[in-house]
Amino acid sequence: MAEALPFATLDTLDPKGKRILVRVDLNVPMKDGQVGDQTRIERIVPTIRELADKGGRVILLSHFDRPKGKVVPDMSLKPIATALATALGRPVSFAHDCIGDEAEAAVRTLRDGEVLLLENTRFQPGEEKNDPDLATAIARLGDVYVNDAFSAAHRAHASTAGVAEHLPAFGGRLMEAELAALYAALENPERPVGAIVGGAKISTKLELLENMLAKVNMLAIGGAMANTFLAAQGVNVGKSLKEEEMLDTARKIMAEAKTRGCDLVLPVDVVVTEEFMAGAPTRVVPVSEIPDGWMALDVGPQSVQMLNAKLAGLKTLVWNGPLGVFELPPFDEGTNAVAQEAARLTKAGTLKTVAGGGDTVAALRHAGVLDDMTYVSTAGGAFLEWLEGKILPGLTAISTTLEKTLPV
Repeated sequence: MAEALPFATLDTLDPKGKRILVRVDLNVPMKDGQVGDQTRIERIVPTIRELADKGGRVILLSHFDRPKGKVVPDMSLKPIATALATALGRPVSFAHDCIGDEAEAAVRTLRDGEVLLLENTRFQPGEEKNDPDLATAIARLGDVYVNDAFSAAHRAHASTAGVAEHLPAFGGRLMEAELAALYAALENPERPVGAIVGGAKISTKLELLENMLAKVNMLAIGGAMANTFLAAQGVNVGKSLKEEEMLDTARKIMAEAKTRGCDLVLPVDVVVTEEFMAGAPTRVVPVSEIPDGWMALDVGPQSVQMLNAKLAGLKTLVWNGPLGVFELPPFDEGTNAVAQEAARLTKAGTLKTVAGGGDTVAALRHAGVLDDMTYVSTAGGAFLEWLEGKILPGLTAISTTLEKTLPV
């Protein structure tokens, strides 16, 4: 699948003796100075290790949080350097700026095979504006640019797009894995292909739904979004969350699905409660019998059985968003059951499952199947924008610099 990717990979790069600027995503959860989730760190290790093992001088760029162009000590990347060094099994030096004298001095001391982490790129006011002067200043630190941050590829920032205008550019191993998985799931999938899309509001996923209709054979709607679709069919959904102003849109989506021959799947039964709280009494009812004053917070067992039967007929599945309020048991049961069936089929080799975006990673981890899917993206917004069919500036930047030649 790699030959279809729109950028040069590390297979065509000899990093020995070169200063390799690598854009990674170290925007990880932190608490009391400690990394709360190592997933993003673990996933960039292969690229860093490969470049260092081959004699590259690895210089890491990343943002962290939202300092809005100011130096905010609590948003420094320095504590993350320690966690990264542990994951790599080798030292990681740190520079207190990503441009200027200190950064340049730190780069000059680098030897082949060593790793340097530069300070938070968003401390620079020009980062999020893709300021050309900042991009030029960063580019001066390297001979080659490698983007291994698909999760930031939807941002046209200086460190994700601007730098690539000045240096030969490549995609890292994580970028390669993300794009290969997405191409296999949506651009050239093994059919039939289906999608599960959950979430609270149609309005936040309208472009995703419209793009999915053109690409999948089955589209299952979950979460509170399903309530709006049910209401659009005339179903009384009680006090369930729904978007009254999106009812016509829901009807248009259903009509479009019918025109395209896409099987649009909605819940047939739901788990309802009167109070949104742990331990509140619940009932399972058909969607046509939701009592006034009650709210649907999960799909019911018949809906799970129906969805699992649909999965059995698929070859490829794209999953974005939980089916219910999985954070609050017992409203996690629907998501858990369908996720576990998708994992079973994936492990059996009959289904390719690509998942990601928002709460999806947390929901699959909660269901105990995070490591059982074909690929789970931690890219968040970039994953969502890819599913919406949008152009990602970070990808465009590295795919339009392939005519550049490496410095000798």
